[in-house]
Amino acid sequence: MTNSTSADDGATHHGRPGLPPVELPSATQPSAPARSLNIAVAVNPRAAFGGRRNNTTGQIGEVVVERLRAAGHQVSVLRRRNYAELEEAVRAALADGAQSLVVVGGDGMVHLGVNALAGTQVPLGIVPAGSGNDAARGLNLDPKDTGAAVEQFLKACQGLPRTIDLGRIERRGQAPVWFIGALSAGFDALVNERANGWRWPRGRQRYNLAILRELITLKALHYSLLVDGVARDIQALLISVSNGTSIGGGMLITPEAKYDDGQLDLFVVSPVPRRTFLRIFPLVFSGKHTSHPVVHIERVTEVAMTSPGLVGYADGERVGALPMTIRVDPGALRVWV
Repeated sequence: MTNSTSADDGATHHGRPGLPPVELPSATQPSAPARSLNIAVAVNPRAAFGGRRNNTTGQIGEVVVERLRAAGHQVSVLRRRNYAELEEAVRAALADGAQSLVVVGGDGMVHLGVNALAGTQVPLGIVPAGSGNDAARGLNLDPKDTGAAVEQFLKACQGLPRTIDLGRIERRGQAPVWFIGALSAGFDALVNERANGWRWPRGRQRYNLAILRELITLKALHYSLLVDGVARDIQALLISVSNGTSIGGGMLITPEAKYDDGQLDLFVVSPVPRRTFLRIFPLVFSGKHTSHPVVHIERVTEVAMTSPGLVGYADGERVGALPMTIRVDPGALRVWV
């Protein structure tokens, strides 16, 4: 899980001056010749490689850059002290003509890339190197094999990018925020909120401890929803609006979700006793929870959500307080994966 540092970025979806389209080969060409691209590589400022500490695969950020350069691409490396500065550097690189953005890190870095590129023609590349990696996993990248992810990008960037949907979050008076994975505003959002308030322990253990702490005070929450124009008042323990299949490092909340179907998946867990919840919760890692009668999943295109005192998290990053409206944004992102 990543700490929440991203803020609403003032992105506009339809057209951004200064972002040149990538010159793509004709779809009728049987094989495109190798071509050199201007690639910006953004490195997570909090990951091991971002802090210039070694890990089992070496300094991953440097390895990625070296491999891209060895393949003949022009690479600009973006390293900053925090996410806010990195966002600015990414936008500057895109304005200067970067033809692709490759993010090296976990879901927080993917979220940063998504919000920089939503609605543009510039494709996103992903090298998973975080603790969650749900977006990478959903796009069939192996989170444990960063080398393979780089090679897949090098292969993909010689052809046409894949176009996928995003979720778009709108709050009154705020710029829109996009997500690739899910918007959560229930138990899992409370876990994120608690974990982000702790400085110790680091990594996945902090998230797991936050889960245990929230279980102690587990209770149903009240939501007022407007689902594709139909009003609902419900009590729920968990509620998410998903574009991808998983959250939290492999929890398959909506295992049948697709990135390119023009829909989102509304995931709701109705109130149950703590003991029952503890029996259901482990099933989410295999996707076997979907058959339980308190688990409800439906395909939607728009959900307006209100619940007093709750905040929403998108791709593990804090968005802000409800109310908010979540809409599918079909074909909003191009990816080379």
